[in-house]
Amino acid sequence: MRYIQRWGLMKNSRPENLSEHTLDTAIIAHCLGVLRNTRFGGSVDLGQLVLYALYHDAPEVLTGDLPTPVKYHDPALSSAYKQLEELSAARLLSQLPADLQPAFAPYLLGRGQQEVLALCKAADKLSALCKCIEEQKSGSSEFESARRAQLQALRQMDLPEVDLFCELFLPGYYLSLDDLQEL
Repeated sequence: MRYIQRWGLMKNSRPENLSEHTLDTAIIAHCLGVLRNTRFGGSVDLGQLVLYALYHDAPEVLTGDLPTPVKYHDPALSSAYKQLEELSAARLLSQLPADLQPAFAPYLLGRGQQEVLALCKAADKLSALCKCIEEQKSGSSEFESARRAQLQALRQMDLPEVDLFCELFLPGYYLSLDDLQEL
């Protein structure tokens, strides 16, 4: 996963690989789950949520990272790529010993509670949003449209945890290290 570069069509001030994105997504997913359980009366299994986040892009070790503008440019291409990701996930699963496959299947195949999958998807989008903010702080205006697209997608999810995450934690992504130390 460390060899799969993300944001391939964009000029990055600092490249991001799939391993980095996956860790960020898992941490954010955990935070979203804690917010749901603590502030919104939920009962999300945090361990399950983090595991889904850790495996959410695993098929990309076989497919690579297809940039979002390409992936979603055409519905037929989106559908074909989704099938390719499903085939890749199934192939990864089939390469495990048979007795281990049931333990990995839900995470690799993305089959689980809708609540958990929705929070994982939101964490994925929040990770991308944070990358856009970091790039903009480094002077790259190229990430502005991606930032807006991530914000729009997050708003459409209509998840109160996401709104609260953005209120509580997103401002910190706009601060410098010196500013953070003064808090």
